[in-house]
Amino acid sequence: MKISTLRYSIKQGFINIRRNLLFSLASIGTIIACLFLFGIFYSIVLNMQKEVKTIEDTLTITVFFDEGTDEQRIMEIGNELKSISNVRQIEYISAEKAWKGYIDDVYNGDTDYVNSIFGEDNPLENASSYEIKLKDIKLQEETVNSVKAIPNVRKVNSSDSTASSLNSINHLVGYASITVIAILLFVSLFLISNTITIGISVRKDEIAIMKLIGAKDNFVRTPFLVEGIMIGLIGSIIPIIIIYFMYDAVINYLIEHFNVVANLVNFVPVMDIVKGMTPIALGMGIGIGFLGSLITTYRHLHV
Repeated sequence: MKISTLRYSIKQGFINIRRNLLFSLASIGTIIACLFLFGIFYSIVLNMQKEVKTIEDTLTITVFFDEGTDEQRIMEIGNELKSISNVRQIEYISAEKAWKGYIDDVYNGDTDYVNSIFGEDNPLENASSYEIKLKDIKLQEETVNSVKAIPNVRKVNSSDSTASSLNSINHLVGYASITVIAILLFVSLFLISNTITIGISVRKDEIAIMKLIGAKDNFVRTPFLVEGIMIGLIGSIIPIIIIYFMYDAVINYLIEHFNVVANLVNFVPVMDIVKGMTPIALGMGIGIGFLGSLITTYRHLHV
């Protein structure tokens, strides 16, 4: 395309937006609403994923051995555990360490009091174990089955309900986000299509004359594509700016007024939200504008 033709198309695209300002603003507003809701869901999902990841990092599988298993065999079991693909980290908890941890947790480290009850004996003498952290919590059941298959493994403790709940939360948020965004994208396409259709109707006689004197379809179509792209671009930039300022304001409000939230949740920084959201929002906005214009011009430019 020649530079002069491109300049003409861009100029006509802006003229079309101004000419059909009310419908253009409606289209822009719908895209803003769509991508603003996308930004909210994106922020929630990112923070939830971070919290889920934090919880996953604390979840462990505890592996106990048959009574009388010697140290050599325990080391061999450790090597077998390391060979399981979903195992991220293992830690050996000796009977002495297990008993000390129990005293710290239950008796606040009061060793003298505990000795007065239990004496010098270690009630957890046969409770040495491995604590395993997983790469992917969704594969916990499969990993537990692999661990149970190792000889001399007596018992495996795992948090099946917690892992299941985390997976369910992730799926629920994901499905809800996709549903809402899909509905709004459809509405955006519909409004942009109407806006472009009105623009074509207003210029119908002009377009007919242009085609009669030899104008190619691409020459006639490009200004409308530019119009759709500009509507999508404007509609995608504004919600990014809104999310940038609103996210920080909401987080600061929660931290200042709800100490529990501040202590429990480590929020994702706003720049991480914006960096992740920007290319997606721009791609969605421009894509909606271009696709809506393209579909409409193919349907209505046969004059």
